[in-house]
Amino acid sequence: MSAVFATEEPRQELCVAHGEFQSRNILGKVWTKCPACSAEMAEQDRLAAEQKEREQEVQRWRRRIGGAGIPDRFVDRSLRLYEAETEGQKRALAFAEAYAENFDEAMKTGRSAVFIGKPGTGKTHLAVGIGLRIMHRDGRSVMFSTVMRAIRRIRNTWGRNADESETDAIGALTSVDLLILDEVGIQCGTENEKLLIFDVLNERYERRLPTILLSNLGLEDVKQFLGERVYDRLREDGGEVVTFDWESHRGKVAA
Repeated sequence: MSAVFATEEPRQELCVAHGEFQSRNILGKVWTKCPACSAEMAEQDRLAAEQKEREQEVQRWRRRIGGAGIPDRFVDRSLRLYEAETEGQKRALAFAEAYAENFDEAMKTGRSAVFIGKPGTGKTHLAVGIGLRIMHRDGRSVMFSTVMRAIRRIRNTWGRNADESETDAIGALTSVDLLILDEVGIQCGTENEKLLIFDVLNERYERRLPTILLSNLGLEDVKQFLGERVYDRLREDGGEVVTFDWESHRGKVAA
């Protein structure tokens, strides 16, 4: 069967919205519609597609945040929203900004950091802020966990009906680009717990993957819990201890 090609001359048509327009015969009885209407429909389709993409990106971001283990209370704690008033706070923020900005270099060397100070001084805010920045800007993988939760996850693999293997549990902690471990030293600090944490931190050290440790304890107590060997490795390649020695923000708000 032979194809039917357009043979008729263009004709004038009337669009109730845009007035007269010239319609062309495309094929058989098919004629072009109002170009202004077609353009509007194309724009609507484009905007709808962009909106859908934005919604999907939000969903992807929420899944990434959930997978990172960042507590709901801190999912919006960006570096930009950190309020630095004292000189100490300004230095801590400057460190966090520089660390996030130069995270590619941290990935090359495994440069880590230890944030120490009393509760409510902003340690978690800045650590999470670093994580959010490198996740959003660079697509880096981040995991936030308390030390006790990390230990519990590994121990849970020892049961007969465990959902994951010990290798998988440790791998989740040792494979992410940035691991943030909170509440260092709060747990009882048994030799078994220290050995588990040593295994995680040592493997990250060997793979040159950076870690940020957070603790409410003093530096000597943190050293005692981690052990000199682990602590020295955290300080290699430019690793720093950042001291948060100002008044608790939560305490000020409560007062």
